[in-house]
Amino acid sequence: GGKDRRSGLILTIPLCLEQTSMDELSVTLDYLLSIPSEKCKARGFTVIVDGRKSQWNVVKTVVLMLQNVVPAEVSLVCVVKPDEFWDKKVTHFCFWKEKDRLGFEVILVSANKLTRYIEPCQLTEDFGGTLTYDHMDWLNKRLVFEKFTKESTSLLDELALINNGSDKGTQEKERSIDLNFLPSVDPETVLQTGHELLSELQQRRFNGSDGGVSWSPMDDELLAQPQVMKLLDSLREQYTRYQEVCRQRSKRTQLEEIQQKVMQVVNWLEGPGSEQLRTQWGIGDSIRASQALQQKHEEIESQHSEWFAVYVELNQQIAALLNAGDEEDLVELKALQQQLSDVCYRQASQLEFRQNLLQAALEFHSVAQDLSQQLDGLLGMLCVDVAPADGASIQQTLKLLEEKLKSVDLGLQGLREKGQSLLDQISNQASWAYGKDVTIENKENVDHIQGVMEDMQLRKQRCEDMVDVRRLKMLQMVQLFKCEEDAAQAVEWLSELLDALLKTHIRLGDDAQETKVLLEKHRKFVDVAQSTYDYGRQLLQATVVLCQSLRCTSRSSGDTLPRLNRVWKQFTITSEERVHRLETAVAFHSNAEKILQECPDQPEAFNEMEQFDEIEAVGKSLLDRLTVPVVYPDGSEQYFGSPSDMASAAEHIREKMKLVSLKKQQLRQPEATTPES
Repeated sequence: GGKDRRSGLILTIPLCLEQTSMDELSVTLDYLLSIPSEKCKARGFTVIVDGRKSQWNVVKTVVLMLQNVVPAEVSLVCVVKPDEFWDKKVTHFCFWKEKDRLGFEVILVSANKLTRYIEPCQLTEDFGGTLTYDHMDWLNKRLVFEKFTKESTSLLDELALINNGSDKGTQEKERSIDLNFLPSVDPETVLQTGHELLSELQQRRFNGSDGGVSWSPMDDELLAQPQVMKLLDSLREQYTRYQEVCRQRSKRTQLEEIQQKVMQVVNWLEGPGSEQLRTQWGIGDSIRASQALQQKHEEIESQHSEWFAVYVELNQQIAALLNAGDEEDLVELKALQQQLSDVCYRQASQLEFRQNLLQAALEFHSVAQDLSQQLDGLLGMLCVDVAPADGASIQQTLKLLEEKLKSVDLGLQGLREKGQSLLDQISNQASWAYGKDVTIENKENVDHIQGVMEDMQLRKQRCEDMVDVRRLKMLQMVQLFKCEEDAAQAVEWLSELLDALLKTHIRLGDDAQETKVLLEKHRKFVDVAQSTYDYGRQLLQATVVLCQSLRCTSRSSGDTLPRLNRVWKQFTITSEERVHRLETAVAFHSNAEKILQECPDQPEAFNEMEQFDEIEAVGKSLLDRLTVPVVYPDGSEQYFGSPSDMASAAEHIREKMKLVSLKKQQLRQPEATTPES
């Protein structure tokens, strides 16, 4: 690392006790001598052979070898000898005498006297000098420099080949270069190594040693700096071109990959994807079939979703390239984007249309199934014979029947709406059939839909007809129950009239006029009872007719008619008895009043005493009838009013009979006095 007084470089060869390989030493010397520049070599070398730890014959061999390796460059060879060891041997071979033959001067010198020939500042501490030198540090730096030089040179050749090959643009050239497209080493790593090496070299040049003593860089290091800088400049230039080439090729590769992926998406959607939709044209004939088709469609959608995800990713990549791309790529990118979007949107529209169609078919079949169940329920209700307990239950059943029929009407209307909507969608199916004739398939779907609606219409019509019959029957049953109830009510009314006749129609009148009024009221009372009886008979006759129409036996008319006839018979007998008593009372009162009102000056009116006897007889007969009960055909008996009521009526008749008897006696007295006179 030091220099001699002629500014020549100092080369130190340390020898050791071990055997030294001359071949290796020769190779090492050749390498070391190749480092300095030609200018440095021209100033010559001073070689220090450190033989303090070696044998004389080795030292001599090394010195003689210098003649063959570097005879022209060596100006002085200083052999550092051990103390008093070679004195006798040196006499046998004097290097100074061989100067002309060797081509350089050889001196034997001890280490402490080496400063006579070389300045101490140019000698290392091993020779008593002050020159700072770290051989391992120098070796490491040299290895780094050699590695950097080798890698950078190789990298420059590779980058130049890649960059020049990319400029040629022929397809064959590109194919051959693409095989070795990547450099063998990382350019970033090599550049970083070069910068670190250059920084280290520059730092050693301007900084001092650890001890503060100024250190002069070696010529090989000074020589390495421009080499490193030149290599770094060349590397940066080629690497910049290489990065641009990579960017262009990456962009082209990315564009080709995008184009390839776009075509994959387009080819699948227009190929297998469209074929899947072509084979799926049915709508099913039931809810289960429609659900199975929906499940199959979901599987198709799932397969399409994977390609749609690729479409979204590709669309984002194309958008990024459009924002940062060159003008020459814009047209191609926009064309790819438009083609991809058109195919994907068309396929997505077809999937959505198919999904909507299947959903409409599912809703149609769901409404049809609900309507069918309603019709089945209505039919089952109509097929069960009606056996209500009363008219109210019939009214409730009739109301339920009407509600079910109304629900069926609404269900059929909803089915028609769903069916028409489904038919409208099917009619639009040809617009995305990819040229396939779907008329036959659509005709099957249309026939199925129309067939379902017609079948439901026919079933609904049959149910309506049956409902009409059932409604008429139930109305007749309501009328039947009403007639039976009214007939029973007529019997009750007639029974109440009979009861009123027996309990309240008691008085016979105080005179003839009053008795006639009572008789007239009784006849009207009988007319009311007659109307009630006739009304009951008519109701029972209507009941018979309704039972015949309904083909059933009335549950109440069987005993209602006998009851009605029995009560009417009792009423008739009671009424006749009442009429007979009133008529007898009228005759009694009329005759009695006539006699009682006759003037005594007209005795001729009483010539016949038989009238008095007749009145008495009528009075007694009337009194007798008041004590006799009304006897009915079944043997039962009933009295008019209470015993006190009958006693009161009888008492009034007896009083009037007393008046008649008194009148009779008065008339007989004048007859008795006349003969005596």
